Amino acid sequence: MPNLRTASTFTPAAEPRNRKARSWLIDLVLLAALWGASFLFMRVGAAEFGALPAAAARVAIATLFLLPIALWRGQGPALVRHWKAIFGVGIFNSGLPFALFCFALLTTTGGLAAVLNATAPMFGALVAWAWFSERPRGSRVLGLVIGFVGVVMLAGHTIGLRSGAEGRAALWAVLACLGGCLCYGIAASATRRWLGGVAPLATAAGSQMGATAFLALPAVWLWPVQLPGARAWWALLVLGVLCTGVAYILYFRLIEAAGPARALTVTFLVPVFAAFYGSVFLGEHITSWTLVCAAVIVCGVALSTGALGLGRSHKTQAGGDRPAG
Repeated sequence: MPNLRTASTFTPAAEPRNRKARSWLIDLVLLAALWGASFLFMRVGAAEFGALPAAAARVAIATLFLLPIALWRGQGPALVRHWKAIFGVGIFNSGLPFALFCFALLTTTGGLAAVLNATAPMFGALVAWAWFSERPRGSRVLGLVIGFVGVVMLAGHTIGLRSGAEGRAALWAVLACLGGCLCYGIAASATRRWLGGVAPLATAAGSQMGATAFLALPAVWLWPVQLPGARAWWALLVLGVLCTGVAYILYFRLIEAAGPARALTVTFLVPVFAAFYGSVFLGEHITSWTLVCAAVIVCGVALSTGALGLGRSHKTQAGGDRPAG
């Protein structure tokens, strides 16, 4: 009888916990699949629209998707009250990095861009160090060094395979990806500094509005003379609705259910999906050297952000608010 009583009291409590764990794990995989696909669709869209118009269309479509949901959920007053900070964050969280990655994907593969994108939390840790004086210690310093070495290995090999104009294009592509990751790090710390306590849905919708306003004029100026085909339009539609709008909802739900530390691990899954999509749909070749560099970078990011549980601190999430494409 004691065993039966123990089972009857334990099972109902354990079952909701297991169900909750399964729920956020499903969200984690779905989010990684969506953000991994974003590199595929950005490459397809940017090829016909150009980098800036493709990025502008992405955030405009995401705005049309997210804004009605935010208003329906009663987030209009929060958006109006904090619009300056939200719009500013949108420039660094979406406008600039989306444009930079679209530019990079004109000359590089989605898999390589996704691997470099995985350094976003590492840049976030560096920005938090500079902004909030949160000096990393122990394993986190080691992680920053390892991550930097991995980036140098990957970039050096990629550029070394090209010559002349192609080598310069590869260099600019790598720098654009790293610049986008730096923007994500700045946006994460800015969100923490000025938007603490603001509803995530208001921040998500408003940031896309700010990014749209930022990219609107250059996108109109650079809009392609020849109308892009249906394939490019569909790519941007999926990119805006699924890879941006739905992905934001999943990400903030994941933070609420599993916490920022676990949500951060989506960064490690995104390159896997991006490489798979690129290989299957675009015929991109993944070299063994890319895999080695990806492993080094992921280890560095995991150490520098505390995702491995080493050198824990109560301030660990500054770089993890927006880890992926």
